[in-house]
Amino acid sequence: MLKQYKVRDYDFKLIILVVALTVIGIFTVGSADESLQKTQISGFVFGLFLMVVISLFDYSVLIKLYWLFYITNIALLFLVRTSLGVKVNGAQRWIILFGIQFQPSELAKILLILFYAQFIMKHKDKINSVTNIVLCCLFILPSVILIYKQPNLSTTIVVMVMFCVIMFVGGISWKLVTGVLAVVIPAAVILFSIVIQPDQTLIEPYQQTRIYAWLYPEKYSTAEAYQQLNSMMAIGSGQLYGKGYNTDVISSVKNGNFISEPQTDFIFAVIGEEFGFIGTCAVIILIVLITLECLRIAGKAKDLAGSIIAAGMAGLIGFQGFLNIGVNTGLLPNTGVTLPFVSYGLTSMVSLYIGIGFILNVGLQCKKN
Repeated sequence: MLKQYKVRDYDFKLIILVVALTVIGIFTVGSADESLQKTQISGFVFGLFLMVVISLFDYSVLIKLYWLFYITNIALLFLVRTSLGVKVNGAQRWIILFGIQFQPSELAKILLILFYAQFIMKHKDKINSVTNIVLCCLFILPSVILIYKQPNLSTTIVVMVMFCVIMFVGGISWKLVTGVLAVVIPAAVILFSIVIQPDQTLIEPYQQTRIYAWLYPEKYSTAEAYQQLNSMMAIGSGQLYGKGYNTDVISSVKNGNFISEPQTDFIFAVIGEEFGFIGTCAVIILIVLITLECLRIAGKAKDLAGSIIAAGMAGLIGFQGFLNIGVNTGLLPNTGVTLPFVSYGLTSMVSLYIGIGFILNVGLQCKKN
């Protein structure tokens, strides 16, 4: 399982990018809530340790446990709905296991990538058969339903986009992709027109209200749109260089309590306010570079499984980053999704570093030019 690798083949560029983004997150979390900074550092150190260890193990051997990964994922998500589940702010997304509280939906993203990497690899010659496509869709359904029921619509959307990336890299034919898009795009428009109707039952009332707040922010400026409007003002107030790290300005989002828990979903607003346009651009560039580096590794992977792991992580990091920044800047409705490697959250941090560990091993075994 352990193999001999050459140091020069180790992707230090990816590590530097990820660590740089994490360090920005640690400083910003400390500014948003100083009491959480040490915990975030602990998550970073533990995640970094797991990343290095996993990167030295042959992923081709590890993913042979794909059914174990899948069953573990479903079991953990199911436990959220039991007495082990912990409810926070009206949502039951966490569990306490062996005295540790964590969020299974974050780990689910990584476990699903590993599962599909091996499953599609084993059936790559028949990936476009109706049977295999149906099986792939059926396997994702339990996770999607359990996450959606928490309720956690934002993570459900991220998982579905990640699944689409995995299937595309897995070899789904262009004809099928075109056909699906021809159906999905009009269906999405119709679905959107339905969910904004007063008597709809497809989404939760609070989710519908978030959409209304996005469409008509002035009408909801003192309620559901309050945080998002303040986030945009905070980012704009930072101007080019920002107000300075850990600013003591009473009118800031941190000191004025204009955004609840700015260390998680709206941490990009804190970055914009304290580090200005330069700081926000640095974060965006780092996320883009990490995504591109993952895609580069996917393109050079020795086999299809390696390509799926690297591309799946690229889709996860890139899309989730876009979703969070889109919410903070008013481009998208408030979804409640975290910014990868930046927002406070140990489960998210450690899970992402586990994923990066697998990508590094894929990179160590890449085809040489």
